[in-house]
Amino acid sequence: MIRAMIRAAALLLSGMTAAPGWSAGMLQCVPYARIVSGVDIHGDALNWWDQADGRFQRGHKPKKGAVLAFRAFGPMALGHVAVVSRVLDDRRILIRHANWSAPGAIEEDVLAIDVSALGDWSQVRVWHSPTAQMGARTNPTFGFIYPAKARLHDFTPDPALGASIRFARVDAGRWEEEKATPDRRMSVRIAQAVAEPKPARRGRTPHLRTDPAILTFADNAPAERSLSAIIADVKRETMLN
Repeated sequence: MIRAMIRAAALLLSGMTAAPGWSAGMLQCVPYARIVSGVDIHGDALNWWDQADGRFQRGHKPKKGAVLAFRAFGPMALGHVAVVSRVLDDRRILIRHANWSAPGAIEEDVLAIDVSALGDWSQVRVWHSPTAQMGARTNPTFGFIYPAKARLHDFTPDPALGASIRFARVDAGRWEEEKATPDRRMSVRIAQAVAEPKPARRGRTPHLRTDPAILTFADNAPAERSLSAIIADVKRETMLN
């Protein structure tokens, strides 16, 4: 039992500090994004931006159905691609992508926020489903690749594309109902480290509790959660389940 908890904790830790560079036996972000967006580009995600030149329009404004292309950064050696499923406002979008928070994981309609200084989506933070909070890492991007027709295609898991798991789809409407609002009491704690929100209640849609300005400041000194703290979370989840 303890070994299983430690393995689960290690998975959560890797999701917070690493990037989508998993085994080829798992569903990768590229085939998922290609199917969902209809943007017919092949090869590693880090090459999508250059491959789109002359074939698809590119830009720095989010649009439904567009592919957000991530640069190679740190452990994210091959880059990453995600599909915009909804634009909430100038700084917040919902995305659908694979192989981000856990090996082969499919996450649908989860939050991504622009934390760039110029508001051009060159730096983003992405929701981490296993821990129900925004990821601590700031991720550099190239921009958005726009398909000829803005349409979201259904994705049906295919063993030929690798093993996958599917997190429960987030109710996109709830993000609108629970818009991000500055929490001044929390801002003091964030000035020292990224605040750890209370564990999300089961069945409740997670939401962002701080504004982009605070998050940008928090990114300057992200906190690294200890393994013991993560194991405690896993034990708590086990008891709830």
